[in-house]
Amino acid sequence: MPRGLIYSRADPIDGREEAFPMASTEPRGWRRLRTTERWTIAVAVLASLGTFALRAAGADDRIVFGASAVALAALAMMVGHGTDQLGHRLGPGATGVLQSALGNLPELMISFFALRAGLATVVQTALVGSILANSVLMLGLAFLVGGLKHGVQQFGTTKTRMMTILLVLAVAALAIPALATAPGAPDAGHAVAYSLIVAGVLLVVFIASIPFSLAGGPGASANAHEVTNAWPLGMAIGIVAAAAVAAAFVSEWFVASLEPAMASAGLSQAFAGLVIVAIAGNAVENVAGIQAAAANKPDLAISLIFNSSLQVALALTPVLVFVSYVMGGPALTLVLSPLLIGALSLAALLGALIVYDGESTWLEGLALVGLYVIIAFAVWWGPAIGR
Repeated sequence: MPRGLIYSRADPIDGREEAFPMASTEPRGWRRLRTTERWTIAVAVLASLGTFALRAAGADDRIVFGASAVALAALAMMVGHGTDQLGHRLGPGATGVLQSALGNLPELMISFFALRAGLATVVQTALVGSILANSVLMLGLAFLVGGLKHGVQQFGTTKTRMMTILLVLAVAALAIPALATAPGAPDAGHAVAYSLIVAGVLLVVFIASIPFSLAGGPGASANAHEVTNAWPLGMAIGIVAAAAVAAAFVSEWFVASLEPAMASAGLSQAFAGLVIVAIAGNAVENVAGIQAAAANKPDLAISLIFNSSLQVALALTPVLVFVSYVMGGPALTLVLSPLLIGALSLAALLGALIVYDGESTWLEGLALVGLYVIIAFAVWWGPAIGR
């Protein structure tokens, strides 16, 4: 029985009714967690400790890289669970903003340490890869899983169209610097300065969108999760904080093992960033979006997937441009290769066309997954790390 309820009984001497508080029967602490949440925390702890032990023992970099990738995915899911619990108290608008700040935390940390290690190409392709992984691969998997399980799925079009329009605009903003700074173009030779200007504009747009999200705009719709086992506030904050601290350490180990692991595997920086780092840093949205589609909640699935892409384009990317400038190492610019510009543009365009009619099928999902595989292998034979 919930805490605070009382029961009454008659006094054996004078027969008067007396009220007594009843002991709470609600589960506490670890017992408040669902089985999946317990497993997530257990995997995160074991994988993090295992990564530390492997590094201390001088294990092969590929093994350390694999263990750290598992740890990061589990820690990202911990952050996601904690954010959902905090959002249960904040409301949908504020939770959309909170998810914007915490949802891409692992990717932010990975990118920071990669910049410090001089891997600007990995960071640049990872940011593009995050947008592609969400708006092409994860959207395709969500449509594929949902379509095979439930047939044709229908979703609201107003918010979906607004998110796709914002995504197309964000992709256009990322494509213009390459065109403006190409040889013979008006801003040739000013890639860093122009990237800072574009990053500033994108940040202004993102900050301006926060009040809109607080009022219940598209950025707030990501908090449609049904929280059936509310955690105590202190436990929710503690789990998010612990996961964030652990992610900082594991991200550094992940990046430290990335270069030698990719070199031994003969993989290029572009492939490592576009595919491996991008998927590892988006575990929360990757899992949640597909689960929502499998539960026949296509509106939630599209909201999670598209909002993650928008957060990367409007917030994470410009922040890292400024961070790289302050750090003084290799500058992270928004001047992308023609291949990346083409891939981003086609992804945004196809995503808008597919969701325009307000319904999805498994075949559309399979086509999107196929497109992602084609894009991923387009950088497979690039110059390998360490060559």
